[in-house]
Amino acid sequence: MGRKRKGRDISGWLVVDKPAGMTSTAVVNKVRWAMDAKKAGHAGTLDPEATGVLAVALGEATKTVPYITDALKAYTFTVRLGQATNTDDAEGEVIAESITRPSDDDIKLALAPLLGDIMQVPPKFSAVKIDGQRAYKLARDGEEVELTARPLWVDELVLVDRPDEDHVVLEMTCGKGGYVRSIARDLGAALGCHGHVKKLRRIWSGPFDAEDGLSIEQIDQMAKTTALDVYLHPLETGLSDLPELHCTPEGATRLRNGNPGMVLASDVEYGDEAWASMDGKAVAVGIYKSGELHPSRVFVT
Repeated sequence: MGRKRKGRDISGWLVVDKPAGMTSTAVVNKVRWAMDAKKAGHAGTLDPEATGVLAVALGEATKTVPYITDALKAYTFTVRLGQATNTDDAEGEVIAESITRPSDDDIKLALAPLLGDIMQVPPKFSAVKIDGQRAYKLARDGEEVELTARPLWVDELVLVDRPDEDHVVLEMTCGKGGYVRSIARDLGAALGCHGHVKKLRRIWSGPFDAEDGLSIEQIDQMAKTTALDVYLHPLETGLSDLPELHCTPEGATRLRNGNPGMVLASDVEYGDEAWASMDGKAVAVGIYKSGELHPSRVFVT
């Protein structure tokens, strides 16, 4: 018999404005401790030196994490021109330098090929697995790391500032699996001057904004009290990109038992993924088929 996990049965999303120097896992552990929650997870890792929105899911909200992970995200970041590093950010070792400095117009032209559906090679120092091992572990051991390109949707990539000839500030909106460090690396290569990320901030992720996030200091101040509960977003926020279907009481009972349940008529098409609600509360996520929702995830609230 498994050991029962201690903590409160609390569900929802807490938005954290992650500080530099802290891992995403450490933020999740901090929130779980502060809220005395049984279960917690996050939607989208940020590098330790990156800042910005880290959405932490608690309890039943962890079942909606994939929908936030798949959602669009926006970043603002500073690229240091003239230097390449082995990690593609400021934490790494400089491995190449150039005295070439592109004009603003050159930068804007070079950004165009990085828009839309692109193929992106992740940084060698990343969590991508190669034969079951993390790429960054292999790279740290001095092994040659060869990563294959992956598809990425870049919705927007614009030049927002040029503080000096060595630095450029960009803003990007992209889909799941995007590496800002790769964008900086590839931009520098396209411009013939090298480049790496010097500063990175995630300004929003799906429905969550950094400006609504709590600082670690605020979390510490309210830790182990119910004051933090006020800042919880409902788990349904994680389903905002899916259509909502209202279900009957009988349908809700069937769905909670893992069976197809009747939902009220809507414009959702056969085979679409949707979520069913009862009195505004999520009951299940599943596939809509002929007046019924066939559940893939059931919420216990």
